[in-house]
Amino acid sequence: MSQVEALYIFDEHNNLILEHVYCARPPSAQLLLPLYLAHPAPRPSLVYLPATNPPTLVHSIIQDRLLFLAPSSVDTEPLLVLEFLHRVADAIEDFLGSPLLATKIEAHYDVVAQLLGEMCDAGIVANTEGNALRDVVEAPSVMKNLLGNMGLPSSSPALGARPSLKPTLTPPGSSPTASPVPWRRANVRHTSNELYVDVVETLSVTLAPSGRPISAFANGSIAFTSKVSGIPDLILRLEAPGGVGNVVQLPVFHPCVRLARWRERPGELSFVPPDGRFVLAGYEVDLLGPDYLLSAHNLKGSANRPSLNIPANVEVKTGLGPAAADFEVRLSLSPRFRSTASSSSTSSISSSGIGPGRPGPGLGGRTGSGFSLGGGAHSGTSAAPQLSDVLVRVPLPAGVRNLADLRPSRGEAQYAPGDAALEWRVSSKDVAALLQLGMGAVATLRGAVVGAVEGDDEDGEGGDGALLGTS
Repeated sequence: MSQVEALYIFDEHNNLILEHVYCARPPSAQLLLPLYLAHPAPRPSLVYLPATNPPTLVHSIIQDRLLFLAPSSVDTEPLLVLEFLHRVADAIEDFLGSPLLATKIEAHYDVVAQLLGEMCDAGIVANTEGNALRDVVEAPSVMKNLLGNMGLPSSSPALGARPSLKPTLTPPGSSPTASPVPWRRANVRHTSNELYVDVVETLSVTLAPSGRPISAFANGSIAFTSKVSGIPDLILRLEAPGGVGNVVQLPVFHPCVRLARWRERPGELSFVPPDGRFVLAGYEVDLLGPDYLLSAHNLKGSANRPSLNIPANVEVKTGLGPAAADFEVRLSLSPRFRSTASSSSTSSISSSGIGPGRPGPGLGGRTGSGFSLGGGAHSGTSAAPQLSDVLVRVPLPAGVRNLADLRPSRGEAQYAPGDAALEWRVSSKDVAALLQLGMGAVATLRGAVVGAVEGDDEDGEGGDGALLGTS
């Protein structure tokens, strides 16, 4: 059985801020950290340390510049431990607020200790749902801290109430109003019933210097915010050209989703949502199709290139300038991804717990059963998606010693001597300004190469391509 032996949290300066041992006798944080840091960067999520006794497998994640380590000296499912670390980081951030800072953890050790005790018991992962944790863990509050500093109890009986002569002892974790749904709080009440849905996709596209796509994937997540009283039973229908079942690959779901319903009707999500914000589902889409690599060698010329309907395109030009040492990276944005408020969506939702189980309107509309449905912080829709950020990564040959005089027209370019790639990040503000230009939405990055470039690919299809990642 998979076990979590211990959890160590370090700040950005590698100082230990929290140590929690669940079971066994794992290596101490002082012994584990130097061995982990001795591994060359970039460090993977799993690092095997044979020098310890017994040999230890270290699971690690980094969130908000905080390092989370979980050692394991027995046979353990790595994905379970890594997911547990992500759940711990999310739970602490949910209770203490975002961003997750070392000072917040140090100021609320009592809350963090309660969370760690509820989420894992003797090494066995237990309660990791945010709604259920709020029923058993008392969140910090300004009034509680103020009364505690004054030496007063944080809660006092009502005036005129008769004091109890026989105090009762309630078993820990038990509640007379426990929710029948494990992932949803009990007795949820809201003044207005609202549902918000955000479909966020991160595109990762690899292009050759000639512009031919090598790989293109879209990793999406459905962020759901539920502010509905009672216990609603919802149905969310997704639509896509060719059918959702033929487009969506590797779907993952929140435990609230009924998997049998999805298998019977792909694209239909039936669930009782947690209260608040959560990730309902995730998926992956191969934008080039499963047979692209097999048929890519038969494509000759630019006329036979597959057309990608992506929000941005990158073109790299080299050999510029008097010494042929200058280069230019051109980023073109599609005006289709300029946000508009009048577009419709291809998602619909119905509720069998609040109103009739009829399909509702698209995102941003209002149903006839008394609750509103709309998008969250992003105003894009399926017909007119909104582009948030663009990251262009240009791998560099080994012969490049340095890049000089980097001049981006928009955004920021990051490079240090010895780096294997040049990164150019265009923020949401710059993206919005470019999209206002319409068809002329082009940003450029110019610079000069210092050092001889060896092993150039003459046909322009080599490995020194440009990796375009958008989110």
